[in-house]
Amino acid sequence: MAKVRIAGFSLSIDGFGAGIEQSIDDPLGKRGRELHQWFLGTRTFRAMTGQDGGSQGIDESYAARSMTGFGAFILGRNMFGPVRGAWPDDTWKGWWGDNPPYHAPTFVLTHHPRAPITMEGGTTFHFVTGGIGAALEQAMAAAGGRDVKIGGGVSTAHQYVQAGLVDELHLAISPVVLGRGEALFPGLDLPALGYRLLEREATELALHVVLAR
Repeated sequence: MAKVRIAGFSLSIDGFGAGIEQSIDDPLGKRGRELHQWFLGTRTFRAMTGQDGGSQGIDESYAARSMTGFGAFILGRNMFGPVRGAWPDDTWKGWWGDNPPYHAPTFVLTHHPRAPITMEGGTTFHFVTGGIGAALEQAMAAAGGRDVKIGGGVSTAHQYVQAGLVDELHLAISPVVLGRGEALFPGLDLPALGYRLLEREATELALHVVLAR
């Protein structure tokens, strides 16, 4: 049966999934890139960015799992880009260039309508104004029986977990203390929501934990 999953979601030790002040220069917020060191050196990430080589081992195993088996993706508006409010024009098409890494229908949560954008490699961005339930319904229909990934950002992940809509949650907890940023856990009672620990593996760059309902 198809699942709704959050996978490869990087957090600091103090629970932040992104830094403050997201911008063109800092798409993950100030110091946000530090959370993803476990991922950036893997074979999976390097292949996504057109590079050869990359690490093997535990980090690579979780990186590969975080990008495979999905038939559709859901992103928050901030995950798609730094533009706020009404779309001024159709110029901004995401952080990733002409060939985004999703290669599947990708649904972007927004309050402002916009026509779909078809990119290279099989990614089409669909802009959903009806909220998280509407986006999930559309994503499940588009996924063709495969899993749906809640790709972030932090607010979007928080909303789906809080609503009890996420079946499996993989967190990569990096050895970084941010102090400020976007926090995932406030208001979430994971045991009350039915989550239990399935996996735990540590590397020098991350503690990987998988929770499932």
